[in-house]
Amino acid sequence: MCYRDMDLFLIISFPFAFIIHDAEEIFVQHQWVLTHKDGLIRRFPKAKHIVHHLSGLTTKAFTIAVIEEFVLLIFATVYAIARGPFGAELWIALFMAFAIHFFVHIVQWLVIRSYTPGLATSIMMLPYAYYMISAICATTPCGKLAMLSTIGIVLMIANLIFAHWLGYRFKEKRA
Repeated sequence: MCYRDMDLFLIISFPFAFIIHDAEEIFVQHQWVLTHKDGLIRRFPKAKHIVHHLSGLTTKAFTIAVIEEFVLLIFATVYAIARGPFGAELWIALFMAFAIHFFVHIVQWLVIRSYTPGLATSIMMLPYAYYMISAICATTPCGKLAMLSTIGIVLMIANLIFAHWLGYRFKEKRA
């Protein structure tokens, strides 16, 4: 896939979708975790470490993490548009991880039985994700798409760890 294979608008729409979704998370994540922290730990004691980690990630620190992710996404999008080697594959991997993570928010909602940060935009963006995945499937064989999705998820998890670390570092230096 490159901009000849898929409309340039579709490729460029990804960073905008990211901004919309992550803005919801930025605005509600910290206060939501603080409000629900005790109940989450009571209901899911094995998640205590994650809940404590997230409750310590201030809005400013979380925003730094999101900005780091956004900068990488912009570079990947520009690189794909410029037809860099494996640029389209990188872009697809990142988009697929982004789309799949909508379902993570939906599963969180089903398990917790309450709103979770990112849920509203995840539900709103399901038609967008479906349309984009359909467009990607039109140019990418299923086996390659599965491989790129797996790579995207692994990259997303690794970068999420780094982005949260970066957010905490910013918090420590600025506090």
